[in-house]
Amino acid sequence: MVKFGIEFVPDTDPQKIVEYSTLAEQGGFDYIWVTDHYCNRNPYIVLTAIAFATRKISLGTGVTNPYVINPAWTASAVASLDEVSRGRAVLGLGAGDKVTLASLGIAFVKPLSAIEESTEVIRKLWRGEVVRYDGKVVKFDGANLRFRPTREIPIYIGAQGPKMLELAGKIGDGVLINASHPRDFEFAVEQIEVGAEEAKRDFATIDVTAYTSFSVDYDAEKAKNKAKPIIAFIVAGCPPEVLKKHEIPVEDASKIGEALAGGNFGEAFGAVTDQMVDAFSVYGAPEDCVKRIRDLIKIGVTQLVVGSPIGPKKNSSIDIIAKEIIPEFK
Repeated sequence: MVKFGIEFVPDTDPQKIVEYSTLAEQGGFDYIWVTDHYCNRNPYIVLTAIAFATRKISLGTGVTNPYVINPAWTASAVASLDEVSRGRAVLGLGAGDKVTLASLGIAFVKPLSAIEESTEVIRKLWRGEVVRYDGKVVKFDGANLRFRPTREIPIYIGAQGPKMLELAGKIGDGVLINASHPRDFEFAVEQIEVGAEEAKRDFATIDVTAYTSFSVDYDAEKAKNKAKPIIAFIVAGCPPEVLKKHEIPVEDASKIGEALAGGNFGEAFGAVTDQMVDAFSVYGAPEDCVKRIRDLIKIGVTQLVVGSPIGPKKNSSIDIIAKEIIPEFK
């Protein structure tokens, strides 16, 4: 049985996100993932507000990174969230966005080592250990927490490239895969299985999560149009090999990127084709979305995250998902 998560970007009044979160819990969602970008509201403050307004839904970062935030600080923050939520916290950990890190003057160094080492030391801290660690990226000399979570908090690894997917299969309780098309998950699942086999882990214990760009409305055209701005940014940042996989000309993606860089957003959004929307989102009327979700499940997806934009109107789209989509899988 597939689980359902929902992503919220804390770029608006936190109280509004709390309202959406209570709707999601009432609608049968299993997870709430809050994105972590320094330019938005702090994710832990938002997650804490959500924790006090909800009772059972799991709450996580989608995702934080070990470059901006020291892993010891993350360990403390997530353990604190677990405490105030009465055992509902999860940690989504990824390497971060190279462009954002550069804007902060932070070098994007050895991302595989950064994630592997951070995961290891966070788990040590949660176990109550005094951590001395001399890694390639992470270095501790006697760090420890003065409190411990009462359970093993799951760690989900944000991954897209083959090596990070393989690492997630080795060490992650779950994998957050930023993709929406079955073609991408055929590749991803293979890489996760390689990592799990190498670590002698049972692949079935890993929560393979499709962190999708999602847009649903009873009017499929409205849903598609709402997705286009998000898809423009996705396409502009796609590596050539990913574009090739979806038969999208690199020059078309370059034009969108140039328009975005120049602030010509109308031009960029208008250049997004139906092929691009299909490749990089789950969108349309409820029955369209159900079909795509079924295709993802067949490949091995065990959690579907409804990511931005969700739909033309968030409240209405959350209600549609709760009434028309989730019941198809419960």
